[in-house]
Amino acid sequence: MDTLISQIQAENEQVLRQLFDACFDITFRSIHPPGGPSILIIYIAGLVDTDKLNNELFRPDSSEWCGLFTTAHISSVAPSSETRYIQEVCNLLLQGQSAVFIEGRSSCILLDLKSKDGRSIDEPTFEQSIRGPRESFTERIEVNSSLIRKRIQSTRLKLESVKIGSLSKTSVIIVYVEGIVQENVLIQVKERVNRIRTDAILDSGYIEEMIEDVSFTPFPQIQLTERPDIVAANILEGKVALLTDGSPNALIVPMTFWSTFQSADDYYERFIFASLMRWTRLILFSVSLYLPSLFVAITTFHSQLMPTNFLFSITTAREGVPFPSVIEALLMEFMFEALREAGIRLPKATGSAVSIVGALVIGQAAVQAGIVSAPMVIVVSMTGIASFAIPRYNMSIAFRILRFPMLLLSGMFGLYGVAMGTIGLLAHMARLEPFGVPYLSPVSPLRLRQLSDVFIRAPRTHASRIRYRLSVFRRKTGNEGKL
Repeated sequence: MDTLISQIQAENEQVLRQLFDACFDITFRSIHPPGGPSILIIYIAGLVDTDKLNNELFRPDSSEWCGLFTTAHISSVAPSSETRYIQEVCNLLLQGQSAVFIEGRSSCILLDLKSKDGRSIDEPTFEQSIRGPRESFTERIEVNSSLIRKRIQSTRLKLESVKIGSLSKTSVIIVYVEGIVQENVLIQVKERVNRIRTDAILDSGYIEEMIEDVSFTPFPQIQLTERPDIVAANILEGKVALLTDGSPNALIVPMTFWSTFQSADDYYERFIFASLMRWTRLILFSVSLYLPSLFVAITTFHSQLMPTNFLFSITTAREGVPFPSVIEALLMEFMFEALREAGIRLPKATGSAVSIVGALVIGQAAVQAGIVSAPMVIVVSMTGIASFAIPRYNMSIAFRILRFPMLLLSGMFGLYGVAMGTIGLLAHMARLEPFGVPYLSPVSPLRLRQLSDVFIRAPRTHASRIRYRLSVFRRKTGNEGKL
C-alpha cells in the first residue's frame, strides 16, 4: 500500500531521504518564513530549471511566504498539481518536477519546472532532402510531438502516452489520425506496446525489436525516420507512429518493401523528376544486390555470355590473380565494409578522409600486387556507391548482408544460384506480414488503386481526380466506406 504524506514535515523529509539515499543530485531546501509555516522544497539537480526556481520561487521578499501558502500562489509560478502519496511524489521528482511540502498539510504541491536544456532542432542527418523542411526530431519527446502537431492542426490527431520500463519509465507516444488510421493496425500496436516488460527503454530500437513480427529476417518491418514531415505524411495515410522519449527517431508501422524507395524529395519535386529518381533507385538497388554475384557467375561459369573483346579484357586483367572470382569478391566486399564501418566509428574530422584514402590506397595497392583484379575493384566500388542511394538506412543494411550469401550461391552454382537466391528472397518476403499487412503489397497481393505511388509518383491532380470519381461512384452505388 502506498505511503500517505504526513502533516509533519520532518517525517516526510526522513522518508524521502531514505528513498533517495546515496543520491547526490537530490536537493532539499527548507524555508522558515516569519509568521508562517515552514516549507520544504525538493528537486533533482539537472532535471529542474534552477534559474526559474531561484528567481520565481525563492524570492528575496520573505513576505511572499507569510500566512497561508495557497495553490493559487504556486500556480502563478508554474503549472502545478497536488498529491497525497509519497510514491507519486518520487515518480514525479524523477520526471523533473519539484515537490513543495508545507508544515501542517497532508498533501504535496508539485511544480512543473522541468529544465529545457537539450539539443536544438537541426537538419536531418541521414534523410537529407534538396527541397522541403529542414527540421528533424530531437531527444525531447515534447518537441517531437509539437513538430507533428504543427503540421496536422486537427483534433483528430491523437497522441496517446504510455510508460514503459520498470526502472526508466520511458514515455512512448502512439500517434495516429482518428478516422483515417487502420484500426486493426492500431489495436495491434497498442497490444504489443502494452505487453512490453523490461527494466529500461533507452532508445526506439528497443521497442522496434520487441514489437516486430519476425526477428530472424534481414528485412526491417518497421520504418525508421528522423523527419517529422515523413511521420505526418504516413499517419495521414492511415499508419501509426511511435515517439520515444530520448530518441531522435520515430517508428512508423506498418512498413512495406516498396516504401524503401520513397524519399521525401519525391513529394516536393514535380512528379516526372520524382518518378525518374524512383526508377533510378530501383535500378541501383538491383546493382547493389546482384552486380558482384552476376560478375562472379558469368566470369566463372558462363563466360560465353560475354562479348569476345570484353572477355579478353577480363581474362587479361585477371592474369596472375591467385584467387578464384568468388574469393576475390568476398575479400573486396569485406574490406569495403571494414572501411565503411571505420569511417562511421572514427571522429568526423578524420572519418571520411580515412575511408576515402584507405579505399584508394588499398584498392590500388591490391591491384598492383596482383591480389585482386582491376575489374573486381570497379564492380565492388559500383556496388558500394549503389547501396548509398537507398533512402532507408536499415534497408541498405539488409542488402549489404544479403550480398554475401548471393555471392556464395553464384560462386557455387552460377546464374542458377542467383536465381535460387532470388526465389528464396521473394518467397521469404511474401511470407512477411508486419502488423497484418503483406510486405510486398500493393504488388503482391495486387491492388491497382495503390500502384500510383510504387514504381512512379503519380501527379497530385490526377490522383485527386481519381479519388473524387471513386467517391462519387460509391455514393451513387451505395458502397460508401467500402474499399
